[in-house]
Amino acid sequence: MHSTATVAKWLERIFEHEKGLSMDRTDPGNWTGGKVGAGELKGTKFGIAANTYGHLDIANLTLDDAADIYISDFLALLKADKYEDGVAYALLDFAVHSGPHQAKRSLQRRLKVAVDGNIGPLTLAAIARYTEAQLILLVIAERMFFMADRENFQSHGRGWMRRMALNCLYGVEDVA
Repeated sequence: MHSTATVAKWLERIFEHEKGLSMDRTDPGNWTGGKVGAGELKGTKFGIAANTYGHLDIANLTLDDAADIYISDFLALLKADKYEDGVAYALLDFAVHSGPHQAKRSLQRRLKVAVDGNIGPLTLAAIARYTEAQLILLVIAERMFFMADRENFQSHGRGWMRRMALNCLYGVEDVA
């Protein structure tokens, strides 16, 4: 299990990327239906998006609310306790940005195991063949491939690439 201080560091990093309320009409995550124009435009705040948490009052979400969601939902879905700190953070940030299931499937795709979104014995065995630094690079590389194929890459890609470059630097810090 990761220490409380480590998880707090991860959340601090994420909250630097995912600041206040975003009501970008071109972002599918801001819509309760998960597609631009589908459902209600409730936005994203601190990375908590309407497409996944449409039942919440996104505009009035607090940092503590967001932290609780990341700890209870995201870290559990990712099975973050199965990874070293740097890998867990890289996957968490990927999950915040693109959803936990996408993060898990992307990891499995890069590890060349069944892409089922289930972090089970085969995925864990594949993970064990890599160092922490190698896994961080694999997660970030796969995330870059995934993001480059998004329809809104032209409008958001520059910021995404900066975020992933910063995650490379965090990876260096985490494995040091």
